[in-house]
Amino acid sequence: MKGLPMWEERFQTKDYVFGTAPSQFVTRHCKSFPQGAKLLSVAEGEGRNGVWLARQGFDVTGVEFAPSAVAKANKLAADYGVAPKFEQADLFSWDWPQNAYDVVLGVFFQFVGAAQRKTLFGMMAQALRPGGILALHGYTPKQLDHGTGGPKILENLFTADILTEAFPNFEILTNEEYEAELNEGAGHAGTSALIDFIARKP
Repeated sequence: MKGLPMWEERFQTKDYVFGTAPSQFVTRHCKSFPQGAKLLSVAEGEGRNGVWLARQGFDVTGVEFAPSAVAKANKLAADYGVAPKFEQADLFSWDWPQNAYDVVLGVFFQFVGAAQRKTLFGMMAQALRPGGILALHGYTPKQLDHGTGGPKILENLFTADILTEAFPNFEILTNEEYEAELNEGAGHAGTSALIDFIARKP
């Protein structure tokens, strides 16, 4: 799998790179998700979001590329006594189900440029049931000035306009660029330029 050694090296540590607590985006916006929703977390990483959401009663599937991250996610789930389903797969070759999820979540998954992002966004949209919620969180281009996490490639970053144009038929509920302090493990720490995007599939 292309790029796997890089991701394995990143996650083959004793510590959780982004901590074990959920993203502040997830805790803030999960009230927008239907109670007990069937939820897909894209590029789940080490399980911090999927495990917390499972603890709140959501039916969670998480897909992650790096086997070491999946192993840490399963350990975290066991520590909390919950059983989300974590799958190790390349998102571009995973067998994406269609119209299957009430919520599709993507938190800090900015590892591709515009062309691959269009493909990935299309698969995420297809995986949602009609009326389902798409929830995206990431960095804006201003993050390059902060250097407190995220990709160093401008093309990989999100703006409100990029996300609006990517999902033209969706009902946009939140599309906000802002700055905030993050303390989410060593990977996301300090003043950060962020974007929250919540939209409903027609």
